[in-house]
Amino acid sequence: MDNQITAADFRKSVTRVFELASAKAIQLDRSWDISRGAPVFTAAGKYTTRGWTEWTQGFQYGCALLAFDATDDRTLLELGRENTVRHMAKHVSHVGVHDHGFNNISAYGNLRRLMLEKRIAHDAWELAFYELALKASGAVQGARWTSIVSDGDAQPDRRDAGFIYSFNGPHSLFSDTIRSVRSLVVAWTLGHELAAENDRKINLLHRGLQHCLTTAHYNVFQGEGRDIYDTPSERGRVAHESIFNVADGRYRCPSTQQGYSPFSTWTRGLAWILCGFAEQLEFLASIDAETAGMSPEKFDAAVTAFVRAATATADWWISHSFADGMVYWDAGAPGISDGNDYSATSDPFNDYEPIDSSAAAIAAQGLLRLGTYLGPAGDRYAQAALWMAKTLFDEPYLSTDSAHQGLLLHSVYHRPRGWDYVPPGRRIPCGESSMWGDYHLLELALMIKRSAENGAYYRFFA
Repeated sequence: MDNQITAADFRKSVTRVFELASAKAIQLDRSWDISRGAPVFTAAGKYTTRGWTEWTQGFQYGCALLAFDATDDRTLLELGRENTVRHMAKHVSHVGVHDHGFNNISAYGNLRRLMLEKRIAHDAWELAFYELALKASGAVQGARWTSIVSDGDAQPDRRDAGFIYSFNGPHSLFSDTIRSVRSLVVAWTLGHELAAENDRKINLLHRGLQHCLTTAHYNVFQGEGRDIYDTPSERGRVAHESIFNVADGRYRCPSTQQGYSPFSTWTRGLAWILCGFAEQLEFLASIDAETAGMSPEKFDAAVTAFVRAATATADWWISHSFADGMVYWDAGAPGISDGNDYSATSDPFNDYEPIDSSAAAIAAQGLLRLGTYLGPAGDRYAQAALWMAKTLFDEPYLSTDSAHQGLLLHSVYHRPRGWDYVPPGRRIPCGESSMWGDYHLLELALMIKRSAENGAYYRFFA
């Protein structure tokens, strides 16, 4: 990364990305049987589904909306808008998932943003429809709450902290959920609150920030010896999941669902953390303590904690990735050689462990946002993000084959369960795409495109 790279260097490659994305979004919409559920990941180049949770439908329609944003092709706008109205209501009222920020911000949120940016015609009732969906989504997500103790030794009986629990149940704090905090924040900005028993009013911003603080404390390791693997060289290591005893609210242990080990870093989990905290820092920079209804001390403490978590994970990524910014699906995966040469470029066709390009697309956005937030002090993060984008926007990671329904190749879904397609003659998964990988590639491309054109900064909140 000795040579500086700028957003302007991406004009041709970003155009190519959105041309490919536009054609693929239209083709997928025309060929997909909605009765099967949402498309999740490809097998032999064709999108298929997986009945675990329906967390990717918003990405499908969001891809069309992002492509419209970049191309002004109204076919894509109508695809995203009509399908959001027709199919997304069930996600607004879904009480069983931690995925509202994925589904609903990607669909309703992008439509609202496009209207507020005057990219589509203003219509008061249409805007009210999007905003009602976002208010309800934030409240439903915020209601999925486990209260815990912040200090089990000093105050073991005081439940003064908490988190939005995952689909695994009230004991489970996922790293992924940091990006669903956006749904609470948007609902709060719209003046909404969660009403509980006895009309108790719950501040959705405060609840979202509390989730972030709990995540920063338990899921992000700072190299301070919390366990024997929490060493200075592993500062920024992330646990996919933290487990709590719901009877007394105390923390028990790290865990994982999609990673190799509770004590290794599942790289997409780290990417969610990096991107999620960077976004929340951008939001906090747009308000002050008084607006947030917090004391200056608590507000500043939250910002400090978020910066600490974001920079730790950003530093981990840079020190544990290949020269082109790519990573294995888990840093502790058993096939990784002790002599692995990270100074080389990645090889998604290797015979040992899969590369996860979707993690890189998410992390690159986080690095770019963090670098922008920090200003000159964050230049190394912004540069890392742009060099990663250079890799992602070209072969062998960009899918240029019109017969392949995916956009970003070499994405990994659930390696431990063996859900990912392994091509004939190969030993590991490669060459396939995911809805979240495609969507986050387009978010990254849109950020860079707008920067190159001195356009409005792309963010989740108005």
